[in-house]
Amino acid sequence: MHKYFITYKPYGYLSQFISNAPKEQKKKFLSELYHFPERTMAVGRLDEKSEGLLLLTTDGKFSAEITSNKIEKEYYVQVDGIIEDTAIEHLQKGVSIGIKGKKYITKPAKVIRLSTTPKLPNRVKKIRDSRHGPTSWLSITITEGKYKQVRKMTSAVGFPTLRLVRVRIGSFKIESLQPGEVKDIQIS
Repeated sequence: MHKYFITYKPYGYLSQFISNAPKEQKKKFLSELYHFPERTMAVGRLDEKSEGLLLLTTDGKFSAEITSNKIEKEYYVQVDGIIEDTAIEHLQKGVSIGIKGKKYITKPAKVIRLSTTPKLPNRVKKIRDSRHGPTSWLSITITEGKYKQVRKMTSAVGFPTLRLVRVRIGSFKIESLQPGEVKDIQIS
């Protein structure tokens, strides 16, 4: 019988369990959060500086379904500066980013400017304070999952990402999970 888990991946953790790479030996891994059963895999990834919702499972078929381009992934993204409507429109239509040394046009995204700062747990590493200028919060929903895609998208329109939190994968939501918290879930 397969196992399914939901977690809030904290900032500074890699979305993997171990690494043989010498430069990653001092990094933090998911295995430090919970005693996962053998053959558990992360469903998709969040880079080390990103945080939020991560699904884990022993079910490869479930993993493939969730990482497909059919399932929406929603992120709350804090960007540097007061984002302009034209930049939001570009993000909505698709922007050119680099993937493995080649130009790639992202698929259209749902992008909404958030009127208030979302209620999220404090991050371990402080981002910055208001002395460094204003910031904006966006909700960005995509179906793709290219390497550092959301960060590259906001940078491409001139508003680098300061904080990125995945809050939803399909119908799975982060809700009240706290960084590092892991819950065993049932999938029907």
